[in-house]
Amino acid sequence: MTTTDIHDWAKAHAEDMVADVAMLVGYETPSRDLELLDTAAGAITAWMRERLGEPDRLVRHKLEGHGDAIDVTYGDPGSAGVLLVGHYDTVWPAGTLAEWPFTIRDDGTATGPGAYDMKAGLVTAVWALRALRESGAAHPPVRFIFNGDEEIGSPVSRPVIEKAAASALSTLVLEPGVGWDVKTERKGVGAFTVNISGIESHAGNDPLGGASAIHALAELIPELVAAQDHKAGTTINVGVIGGGTTRNVVAGAAHCVADVRASTTAEADRVAELFASLEASDPRIEVEVTGGWNRPPMQFTSVSRPLWEMAHEVSSELREPLEGISVGGGSDANFIAALGLPVLDGLGASGGGPHARHEHIVLADVPDRAALVAGILRRHLSQD
Repeated sequence: MTTTDIHDWAKAHAEDMVADVAMLVGYETPSRDLELLDTAAGAITAWMRERLGEPDRLVRHKLEGHGDAIDVTYGDPGSAGVLLVGHYDTVWPAGTLAEWPFTIRDDGTATGPGAYDMKAGLVTAVWALRALRESGAAHPPVRFIFNGDEEIGSPVSRPVIEKAAASALSTLVLEPGVGWDVKTERKGVGAFTVNISGIESHAGNDPLGGASAIHALAELIPELVAAQDHKAGTTINVGVIGGGTTRNVVAGAAHCVADVRASTTAEADRVAELFASLEASDPRIEVEVTGGWNRPPMQFTSVSRPLWEMAHEVSSELREPLEGISVGGGSDANFIAALGLPVLDGLGASGGGPHARHEHIVLADVPDRAALVAGILRRHLSQD
């Protein structure tokens, strides 16, 4: 079976793929709702069995306080294969589906909470393997890991993913793309909280006896903003501030939370050092910084280039060459790249609007992306 044959097969099953996206969107999966996540995880494993048959290995990693990591292998679990990574949690709270159901629109797109980010990606992964199995095409062992905590930084599933990636030939991450593209670079993501402790006093009777935490924070925020370097890809956004008790009290406490993005490890280190060195001009003020880098930068290196070239070759046979794009958001691919392992991201869906009400997928690209992933999987055999 050729790449074209696989593509034709996928296009013939496009309606079934879209129906599967609709089914998965129908399970609400906010990252911190364990009951809903557990229900969805059960539905996903049942769906994988229905579409792919009984797996050679299935484990639901129980991760305390978070959704299970679904770990499924088709093929010899003891042999090196290709790892497909995706997440089934979303940013949308329970109840969103009632007012925003999965809807196919006249413009050739479909919308619904989590359709783009990233339940269509799970469908792409499963149908890619089904295309190969249905056609009898040879492929390496395929291991899926679908986690339920990605939208909150994968705090507990990260070790599971890293360990699996270390034993794989390569990793494909099924986060969405935009058009006909994949993601070769992602910024690192950090969350830093600056806590200020001052001295309370009466603002009218004893203004000099106090040391205002709010005033100190107001001095430090411009220092943080000035440390941005947009040309280098570094942004620092102070998104939350708070502090004080009432207008006539010199504030004894204040804080801010900053979202930080960096394209390179050097920039990430520079920003971390900046936060660690923060000091107020008033020596009576104490500054404490918590948090740090959640996801390291994902940079395109020679390690991942063969995987990119493989995808590029398959894509060119399907319809046209792939575009590799760099984006500001992070994913589980960041962890894998930081380990020096081959990884390619953004293979799941075409569309836009992640984390927004205009979230949508491009329906015509659903079978194309399944065929692309299938072709990459098959192409691994010729790389041994």
